[in-house]
Amino acid sequence: MTDASQPASPEAPAPDQLTTADGQVLAYHRSPGRSPGVVFLGGYASDMTGTKATALEAHVRARGHAFLRFDYRGHGQSSSRFEDGTIGRWRDDALAAIDALTEGPQVLVGSSMGGWIALLVAVARPDRVAGLVGIAAAPDFTEDLMWAEFDEAQRAALAADRILRLPSEYSDEPSIVTMDLIEDGRNHLLLRAPVPIRVPVRLLQGMRDPDVPYRLALTLADRIEGDDVQVTLIKDGDHRLSTDRDLAILAAAVDGLLKG
Repeated sequence: MTDASQPASPEAPAPDQLTTADGQVLAYHRSPGRSPGVVFLGGYASDMTGTKATALEAHVRARGHAFLRFDYRGHGQSSSRFEDGTIGRWRDDALAAIDALTEGPQVLVGSSMGGWIALLVAVARPDRVAGLVGIAAAPDFTEDLMWAEFDEAQRAALAADRILRLPSEYSDEPSIVTMDLIEDGRNHLLLRAPVPIRVPVRLLQGMRDPDVPYRLALTLADRIEGDDVQVTLIKDGDHRLSTDRDLAILAAAVDGLLKG
């Protein structure tokens, strides 16, 4: 579920830091502006310097709205090891960042795993969320797109070693999956029941996404309790959705929620 956007320029300014209640240090970039603000939530093993995060930041700043992007623990420039992270811990990082670094209603933009985190945040902070945009949103991926797809040997290795390293299409480094991630993910599954979110939701999904089947977006749209849910299927879109056209579609989706 990696958000495989290209990194931003190395000349980017150093991030600020937020220390959480459990002692983690989260790196972030925050731009002031009017409400509602926009919060970008990145993907699995990604960071806040990807193309979608920085392009959206520039767009939102130009419109005069506040913007926040940050790294979960174990990601990017934040503290901790990646393999110590779980869905619950990364959700808590998002809640800590939003609670401490934003004011008023926010439009959450979640890419891949970040879409799952955004949904969990919207459930936990319904009074703080004005709308939600999912980019190849991947709720329940630890169970349905990882565990369910692993073969017997991979499951056995996870059970024995508590960690599995798999080849990655997006990096020379292996993709790391831990048994803690799988087990904790089961505590945060959303698609088995109605999802109690009633703010406007926009789901952007590539139909040639090799990681997140596009039908998942339709299932998610059906599960969300609110009626203001729109799904945009991009027939030749991949998992990244980072082309100029894709970024324009994303900007238009966010603009619609900021106007609303």
